[in-house]
Amino acid sequence: MGKITRDPLGAENKRYDLIVIGGGIYGIMLTFEASKRGLSSLLLERADFGGATTFNCLRILHGGFRYLQTMDIHRLRESVAERRWFMGTFPELVKPLPCLMPLYGNGLRRPLILQIATWINDALSYKRNEGVLLDKKLPDSQVINAEQTKRISPSIDLQGLQGGLIWYDAYMPDSQFIVMELLRWSCENGGTALNYVEAHQLLKTKTSVKGVIATNLEDGKTHEYKASVVVNAAGPWCRDLAACFDRDEPNLFKGLIAWNVLLNRDALSSHALAVAPKKPRAQTYFLLPWKGKLLAGTGQATWFESAEKPMPKAEMLQEFLDDLNLALPSLKLNHRDILYVFAGLLPATKFGSSDLAVREVILNHAHHGGPRGFYSISGVKFTTARLVAEKTLKRIFPERQVTEQTLHKHLSPLRDTMERCGIFDFDWFPPPEDEKWKEGLRLLIQEEAVEHLDDLIYRRTSLWQNPEIALEVARDICQVLKWDQSRCRHEMARLEALLSRNEL
Repeated sequence: MGKITRDPLGAENKRYDLIVIGGGIYGIMLTFEASKRGLSSLLLERADFGGATTFNCLRILHGGFRYLQTMDIHRLRESVAERRWFMGTFPELVKPLPCLMPLYGNGLRRPLILQIATWINDALSYKRNEGVLLDKKLPDSQVINAEQTKRISPSIDLQGLQGGLIWYDAYMPDSQFIVMELLRWSCENGGTALNYVEAHQLLKTKTSVKGVIATNLEDGKTHEYKASVVVNAAGPWCRDLAACFDRDEPNLFKGLIAWNVLLNRDALSSHALAVAPKKPRAQTYFLLPWKGKLLAGTGQATWFESAEKPMPKAEMLQEFLDDLNLALPSLKLNHRDILYVFAGLLPATKFGSSDLAVREVILNHAHHGGPRGFYSISGVKFTTARLVAEKTLKRIFPERQVTEQTLHKHLSPLRDTMERCGIFDFDWFPPPEDEKWKEGLRLLIQEEAVEHLDDLIYRRTSLWQNPEIALEVARDICQVLKWDQSRCRHEMARLEALLSRNEL
């Protein structure tokens, strides 16, 4: 597997087919799809790869069963196909996820109605297992009776229970590894990726893009990178960047805050539970068994503040916990049960709304009076990021098809997870006098453009999941990196500040 080589100065010496700004899942998928087409691309990310909203997702790859409620068949089919792509491409990093929704006879959530819905869903997703390993195949959905529902999850509310709906999705316990594997593959096949490099000016003629001017935030030096196409995939900042490089485009991004919460509770079931509090217009929450703990999401609320480091207010979290307690009275959750809050911004349907947008935006600025070769994209969810990248590149480079050589590589698993360094159990602790784990981390540092301690802890390993262990191990990692005392103090303070943001 390829290395991610961080060389901002050396990257100036090449002319690229396209420059992608933004190193979240949408920017990384653009780089990945560009490499499949034999296009040379440069990815610029002003922080570290796979941070912000990408890191803070719920880690479920939804197949779109919920879209039957609005009869959005197109979106359902897209979601099923992209879920299948993840399962086929990352068989060791993506797992089948059985989901259970208790049914109480409210509205459309009645056993007979949902039995019909399962038949429709299974018929529309009949290709869901093509190219998927036998042990990863997703069974048909079904409706079960109240007694069966109770056996699967004894903690559910039994009052008025009429049965349960079971369907199957997929989830990625360590989504950060998928992000890095995609980036490594892209770099092996012609891509270049630079973290901590901020693009701040568009180079252009009177009518066309020529590239960007960017600053290496690690040393303050400025560089010019040349390409005739620049794609703005800056996530929550894509509208700001569009305004800076061309003009404000309100349709690009109208943000809401979304969050998921890791709870210090044992998983309730082998199934993810889809539950709603018994109150008018209640939303559905998922409680996901994650490494033996309980991961709950997704809370959503309007957001009028900065996109930098968003975090739900205390009253938002309290309402979130109250809803979960209404849905599952046996939980009795409070703030002390919160281990970690994953928060980020997603596009809303309109300004000031807490409703999530349902369609991506792919904007050609030339069609709005802007320079030729400048595009902006805004996606909705992790699951369809690859598809949006494919749509975008087909518009920009319609003549460039996926080559047989790269297609063959693409259809093979990118890398077996057992070869992946940095995977640790939740309660892992360094074994006495065992240095093998340090060797694995040294390899990640050398091959995955690790610039800061938190890059390694959060986005190259799973050490972040247990803050006490992360801080203990971090001191040893500083020695591995051979930083001087001043640098070690700075990096430890930076890591402690990140970990403490979630001590509520």
